[in-house]
Amino acid sequence: MLKAALVALPLTLGLLAAPMAVAQTPAQTMPTTPPLSERAPELHAMLDALGMYDVLEIMASEAMAGSVQLEAEMFPGDGGAAWQAMITRLHSVDRMTEAFEEAFPMERMTADHIAQVTAFATAEPGRSIVEGEIATRRAFLDPGIEEEAQIRFRERAEAGDPRLDLLTRFISVNALVERNVMGALNSNYAFYRGLVDGGAFEVDLPEDLMLAEVWGQEPEIRADTIEWLYSYQLAAYDGLTDGDLQAYIAMSETEAGQALNAALFTAFDAMFDAMSYDLGQAAAVFIAGEDT
Repeated sequence: MLKAALVALPLTLGLLAAPMAVAQTPAQTMPTTPPLSERAPELHAMLDALGMYDVLEIMASEAMAGSVQLEAEMFPGDGGAAWQAMITRLHSVDRMTEAFEEAFPMERMTADHIAQVTAFATAEPGRSIVEGEIATRRAFLDPGIEEEAQIRFRERAEAGDPRLDLLTRFISVNALVERNVMGALNSNYAFYRGLVDGGAFEVDLPEDLMLAEVWGQEPEIRADTIEWLYSYQLAAYDGLTDGDLQAYIAMSETEAGQALNAALFTAFDAMFDAMSYDLGQAAAVFIAGEDT
């Protein structure tokens, strides 16, 4: 059905899988709370040092591009300006930032955790790691660049490049494949629930049928996730030494690194689930042919 778009998170490279684009229906809004910079300034500064707000900006651009493909796949020629307006409203950087900050589990990050992560991200090699991750994720907005990175990964895998062993360890330490696959399945299930609740079908789809459809996507999502992770990491960390990567892995293995990785996945999973549900409801309007 929907092909997942992979979104990288800095420092822990907490890759998340989510639908290509999401849309908002007028009836559904997310809760409004004071910004994180007011509620928890040290935590906000840590996320800023990790480049998280740059990631949200990139994700907004990805969503706008992906909305075109989604329309072509599900209701070709029927979305037009109304569909683009929905995507634009939902994927403003401000709205995505609010959704992410609202879902971030602040209680999982102690003051010591925040200080340790911030210190790593604002010194070397952390600073260069974050810069490389953001630059590469922004470059991947060009599908041609992403495809070239995938080709390089396949070539280096075939040649037995030892750098891949370090990346495999990093992926394992952070459980990036399993966490991303599960996040994608949950997000896609939320999308189907949105479709059903939005009236996309003449009859309600049984839950077991939706679950079967979602789980049927698991092998493809897993394969795409693995290839994307290695392709992205090879490009993002190309300028790093093996020692730099080993320091990154060591940081990820600490209590602070593990807490951060879990918190990032929690926040983005919640955000994507809510947005995917909105996507299903919005797409249902166009599938059913209602006036917008």
